[in-house]
Amino acid sequence: MKRSGTLRLLSDLSAFGGAARLRELLAGDSAVRVRGSPDGRHLLLLRPHGAVAPQLLVASRGPGAELERAWPAGQPSPLDAFFLPWPARPALVLVWESGLAEVWGAGVGPGWRPLQSTELCPGGGARVVAVAALRGRLVWCEERQARAEGPSGSPAAAFSHCVCVRTLEPSGEASTSLGRTHVLLHHCPAFGLLASCRQLFLVPTATTWPGVAHVLLIWSPGKGKVMVAAPRLGLSYSKSLNPGRGDTWDFRTLLRGLPGLLSPREPLAVHTWAPTPQGLLLLDFGGTVSLVQSHGGTRAVGTLQEAPVGPWGSAALGTFQGTLACVLGSTLELLDMGSGQLLERKVLSTDRVHLLEPPAPGMEDEEELETRGNLRLLSALGLFCVGWEAPQGVELPSAKDLVFEEACGYYQRRSLRGAQLTPEELRHSSTFRAPQALASILQGHLPPSALLTMLRTELRDYRGLEQLKAQLVAGDDEEAGWTELAEQEVARLLRTELIGDQLAQLNTVFQALPTAAWGATLRALQLQLDGNGKLRSQAPPDVWKKVLGGITAGKEPPNGILPPFELLCQCLCQLEPRWLPPFVELAQQQGGPGWGAGGPGLPLYRRALAVLGEEGTRPEALELELLLSSGRPKAVLQAVGQLVQKEQWDRALDAGLALGPSSPLLRSEIFKLLLAEFAQHRRLDPHLPLLCRLCPPELAPAELLLLLRTYLPDEVGPPTPFPEPGAEPPLTVGLLKALLEQTGAQGWLSGPVLSPYEDILWGPSTPPPTPPRDL
Repeated sequence: MKRSGTLRLLSDLSAFGGAARLRELLAGDSAVRVRGSPDGRHLLLLRPHGAVAPQLLVASRGPGAELERAWPAGQPSPLDAFFLPWPARPALVLVWESGLAEVWGAGVGPGWRPLQSTELCPGGGARVVAVAALRGRLVWCEERQARAEGPSGSPAAAFSHCVCVRTLEPSGEASTSLGRTHVLLHHCPAFGLLASCRQLFLVPTATTWPGVAHVLLIWSPGKGKVMVAAPRLGLSYSKSLNPGRGDTWDFRTLLRGLPGLLSPREPLAVHTWAPTPQGLLLLDFGGTVSLVQSHGGTRAVGTLQEAPVGPWGSAALGTFQGTLACVLGSTLELLDMGSGQLLERKVLSTDRVHLLEPPAPGMEDEEELETRGNLRLLSALGLFCVGWEAPQGVELPSAKDLVFEEACGYYQRRSLRGAQLTPEELRHSSTFRAPQALASILQGHLPPSALLTMLRTELRDYRGLEQLKAQLVAGDDEEAGWTELAEQEVARLLRTELIGDQLAQLNTVFQALPTAAWGATLRALQLQLDGNGKLRSQAPPDVWKKVLGGITAGKEPPNGILPPFELLCQCLCQLEPRWLPPFVELAQQQGGPGWGAGGPGLPLYRRALAVLGEEGTRPEALELELLLSSGRPKAVLQAVGQLVQKEQWDRALDAGLALGPSSPLLRSEIFKLLLAEFAQHRRLDPHLPLLCRLCPPELAPAELLLLLRTYLPDEVGPPTPFPEPGAEPPLTVGLLKALLEQTGAQGWLSGPVLSPYEDILWGPSTPPPTPPRDL
């Protein structure tokens, strides 16, 4: 049974606003740059500098006005334009060679509106030579001419570029903006930038210094790694590159530390680069296609029947369902990615064809779910998808049947008996477990239609949420509407996995409407006060697990995005600071292993303290309450030490007395801390009864006296019977007797003599005779 490649018309472009202008630009200019938005609802067309107006067109499918802009002959047009994904609607970013960047957003109503205008190169004297968009990040390569250390064409001038990144961040309720700049590479050559769904590829260009034009870099932000590869040499090295941790590399230093990369080698002769989910496709001038994978390895895919016509001939590459698609002029060739075999060759009716990336997972509409995994082609005739189709009238075997047929051939080749195995024998025999297990897994696979049925309730909630947003835009009962919107959004987000866009959205809601967001969290956690004034919760453990979860290694959120627990602590500091210590105490009781309480990461009280600010800038009263309620010995001792410095003796003693029998060591440490103060001055004397109660019962009098001896201040001069005027009175035996009586005096009179001071302290009540005085 042979499959056939089909071109299926998805849209004749009439559903897009400005369809006539869209067809005109697609048919008239072969150099036009075309991009689709992550949700598949917008098409972007950017014409090169010097083209006739308009140079920019953004057409939207369904309701919504198109965006059309033109720049006069003396004014530069954008170098490039991109759609950046965002939870609500995609953002449009325009970048000029001068470093100017504009962020545009599609509002609830029709039309696009500017959100931000910023300079990517604020220092001046720099120009942007390449730019790319990668999952909410804008990455560009700029030439810093002011820093060039030599004339044009010299090595110093060739390595005067740097690669920088800025992240799209929330700004207000529904707005977005570009965050601060991080430098990934400096002192590097001119690189071209290409982005796939997970990696950014830095590829050499015609202006790259010849000595390094055989090297390319692959940056994976999700892993915080950069791969340095030389495809012709078969070398690849991995290095850490995480801008969230402040990582940056000097390109020259990076290459000097990697053996073999600077070996003399001819530059890469590449006609077309194409990023794909599998890696980076390379088409050379001989028609050979290679794949550079994310780990740096390179393999040949196949050779086209028709090679590119010169360096300026048009070519486009893409992949779908294990198939390589290449459009050369008006020819479409389909090759098997595994074997490189030519599967089909089609002649198209036009040579103005552009390949588009499919919509992001989870953002397709119901019609696009049927074509998921297929490649999309755009021309003036319409939007098409390329896929495989079985001949009509042939019933395709099920996935279970295919498993047993393949397993039957595999076991037959390994079998030593002459009898022929059949799929039915594999189905019912207990010997062959592997195909039966795989078939049972495939049997439970749900088609997209069944998944849509299961998600019907959640989709209805989304629709109600959008209707509420529309009411707010219309201005109907705004205050109550904003509160309801925040409560619904927080309740929805707490049912999801709080990472990535969901976590960013939760931060946005708390920043814009903290009171309503905290009210929704209060209901979700079922928080209430008991009779003793302590917080209690009846929420299920899975809700607390989401709230207390920390940051997973390799999944650090962008700058300014707080994890859920830190976000709640920050909100409490703003609204009800007195609730923060009881909330942290309750969270420590609810937390399980690996939830952020009791796990290998920071304890919850430390995470709450980090929200209050750096040490020395935190509110003292709130910091003390968090330390005392943490239950951690180190934190309680730190709090008692601060109370001693402030001479708040009652609170320090109460903190020690509040500890139960399960913390004898901590209670003993607090007693020793206060005993040292008692030995050095008399300001603790009024609180001596409480100090006696804090004294450990197992402490012997001799041990107590030895402790006191280490804490007593050094004598400067000879002892005197009375203190100097204004000096601190010394410790007396009368004050000390109450403490010694607390250390087990009941059993001392009948026991052995353990201290040389016993005769004095526990002797007869009659004092010794007074010695005679010399007159």
